[in-house]
Amino acid sequence: MSKFFITNAIPYVNAKPHIGHALEFVQSDVIRRFHLLQGDETVLLCGGDENAIKNVQAADRAGKPVQEFIDENTKLFSQLAEKLNVHFDFWQKASSKNHHISSQKLWELCNKNGDIYKQTYTGLYCVGCELFYEKEELDENGECLEHPGKKLEEVSEENYFFKLSKYEKKLLELIESDDLKITPIGRKNEVVSFIKQGLKDISISRSNKRARNWGVPVPDDDSQRMYVWFDALNIYQSGIGFGSEDESLYKKWWPADVHVIGKGITRFHAVYWPAFLLSAGLKTPKSILVHEYITVNGQKMSKTLGNVIDPTILIDRYGTDALRYYCLAKISPFADGDFSEEKLKDVYNADLANGLGNLVARVAKLCETNEVSISDIPHRVPNVSLKGGYIEYFERYEFNLALEELWKDIKDLDVAINTEKPWTLSKENATPLLKILAYQIKNIAHGIKPFLPDTAEKILKQFKGPGIMAQSPLFPRL
Repeated sequence: MSKFFITNAIPYVNAKPHIGHALEFVQSDVIRRFHLLQGDETVLLCGGDENAIKNVQAADRAGKPVQEFIDENTKLFSQLAEKLNVHFDFWQKASSKNHHISSQKLWELCNKNGDIYKQTYTGLYCVGCELFYEKEELDENGECLEHPGKKLEEVSEENYFFKLSKYEKKLLELIESDDLKITPIGRKNEVVSFIKQGLKDISISRSNKRARNWGVPVPDDDSQRMYVWFDALNIYQSGIGFGSEDESLYKKWWPADVHVIGKGITRFHAVYWPAFLLSAGLKTPKSILVHEYITVNGQKMSKTLGNVIDPTILIDRYGTDALRYYCLAKISPFADGDFSEEKLKDVYNADLANGLGNLVARVAKLCETNEVSISDIPHRVPNVSLKGGYIEYFERYEFNLALEELWKDIKDLDVAINTEKPWTLSKENATPLLKILAYQIKNIAHGIKPFLPDTAEKILKQFKGPGIMAQSPLFPRL
């Protein structure tokens, strides 16, 4: 049996989750479910990025102690995953004792290799990204491209630095050879270009004064806390036991087969993280899947614009599988995808109510009327699509195209029913056709298992046989 270890990007918990988090949770979960159906031993890890300065500032604004504040918000992310039917096998809190111990071990390994030193530094710091920027990396207003409208802080302090420049050649070899494969190719080319411009050493600690004594303490220096990205990336390891007394779980699962991340944090995952691991003498991840963002009515989500969408409200209104379907079928991982509630309603009615739901209802009713009896034949994912291409799309993480293949099958079955008109046939003549249709619907149900798990199980239960009965609509029309 093969092993497959997936990680979801670790969300900041300075605010409650939005629909962008739902998108990535679902993408990670669909990869997990696909590999489980393929027979792979598979786990998915996520957690809370709790040690950021922005979390401290947000707690101040809320008038709450930092630990209480992050615990409340972290719980909201766990609850969203549950509502989305996303299963995390590991959930690691960055404020936990075992994570602190793990991150300190990573630091000590890098330091032992001579890659950490102390110096005074002055730079422009984006609290939103938790990153120092060079002036040439900013927009025409001198602002971060990820957080326009927010002024950068000019910070001057003594920090510990990591010798990132030392790993320029090794990182290029790793990425250009696809030993660390970055998908899509355009993001890989961007990372290669960034490295070839020359890497500078990076600050990996913050003074206790600026960090407000929050975060992972730097080993043997009570005046400093670890830079949040140094410890947050290590959640991928600490969550499976790196640095614990028993590292058997870590040895079993590491390195990660794929990190699923948004485009805004590519540099941290594709440059900083593998460099830290190389320095520590640890294995680097095998691949990174970089997805694009959700826009809302054509605009980037922003608290200032007031267009941040709460996914839990949508789930309560339209159901878990409806939101999962929109995120996976109507948003390509490799292009920004627009969202509005009106679009969700349209897709719900067109694809789910009038498409899949109507097909299942029609065939089930015809089978019940004609007393069709079928056997419960087991299926596996490789056999699902009647058209082909499903597996190939899945392996390229083109979830929208894999679903497009399945919905072609749905449309073809509708056409076949309208052409053959089984309701006009005798029971003897209708039964062979209805059996074929029933088995094809079961095939489709197996295909949608990773995407719409609840819906797939309902269909498979309804068409298990020997008898097939009409049921209430899978997706009542809005």
